[in-house]
Amino acid sequence: MKKTLMVAIATFFMLGATAQHKHTEMKQLDTTDHYTFQLSDKVTRKKVTFKNRFGITLSGDLYIPKSIGTSPLPAIAISGPYGAVKEQSSGLYANQLALRGFITLAFDPSYTGESSGEPRNISSPDINTEDFSAAVDYLGVQNNIDRNKIGIIGICGFGGYALNAAAPDKRIKAVATSTMYDISRGAANGYYDKKTSEERLNEYVQIGEQRWKDVQNGTPAYGATGLANVAENAPQFVKEYAAYYRTDRGFHPRSLNSNASWSLTNAVTNMNAPILAYIREISPRPVLIIAGEKAHSRYFSETAYENAASPKELVIVPNAVHTDLYDKIDIIPFDKMEAFFKQNLK
Repeated sequence: MKKTLMVAIATFFMLGATAQHKHTEMKQLDTTDHYTFQLSDKVTRKKVTFKNRFGITLSGDLYIPKSIGTSPLPAIAISGPYGAVKEQSSGLYANQLALRGFITLAFDPSYTGESSGEPRNISSPDINTEDFSAAVDYLGVQNNIDRNKIGIIGICGFGGYALNAAAPDKRIKAVATSTMYDISRGAANGYYDKKTSEERLNEYVQIGEQRWKDVQNGTPAYGATGLANVAENAPQFVKEYAAYYRTDRGFHPRSLNSNASWSLTNAVTNMNAPILAYIREISPRPVLIIAGEKAHSRYFSETAYENAASPKELVIVPNAVHTDLYDKIDIIPFDKMEAFFKQNLK
């Protein structure tokens, strides 16, 4: 069981393709406008860009209800899942919430998708937290948005980053997470906190050795194919990732979970940065945490809920696994999200 868990955590944090060859192939496909969901005929979508405080240009899609009226509307910034792009789940969520009267922004995090940042396909607890605040910056200067009515949603790993952003950024009036991962906890401790101190130390040593190789080669190395070649004895949730990212259901060529990989040194900054240490400081602003009943990641959401201060709410979606909340519109509780944000962005 322990070996299976270690394989699973490695698969999640180093998904994808063989280093430079596959990474170059992905970049050749970056002009695609493919979306994994249908845009509503009641919503307008337009591409936008904005910068974070690190000077990285973020790429987003702004979703605007066609029946906008003349008064400024509340707005919601959305990102995730971890390793996904705005043409996948975050865009789907943005489209659905725009139908419910919000201006929404689905954006690619730094170093991924159409957003800038070199080298490609790295994550950072600091920078990815900042990405949400940068999205708030952008929304708050739009004429058709009320800057006092801005919320955020983080999906999967960006659920943790969203909570981390909401704690110090008091401009964020409400925060929701869906099928959340605490990436820092997962990287440091493994799934279900089974990683030992010795195993973590060995990872640090391996990452240090990889850094020597990267600096000598002048370029970072990337992981071997993960979801493209899922073994028969792989954990069920890894198969569920593949059923989303590697099929017509959710494949997108810019998504590193579909078509590339994180760098081999990617996990290190998350391993020693506990992003939810100050989750209680979100209060008195409200937190909505949504998780699948049968999701392997459910414990991340339950711990976050336990540690958050009120007002808070935990919604468990019956029978749902982790990836069901990526795109299954019939079970994702959008009505609950609508009620939550309408109540708290007013």
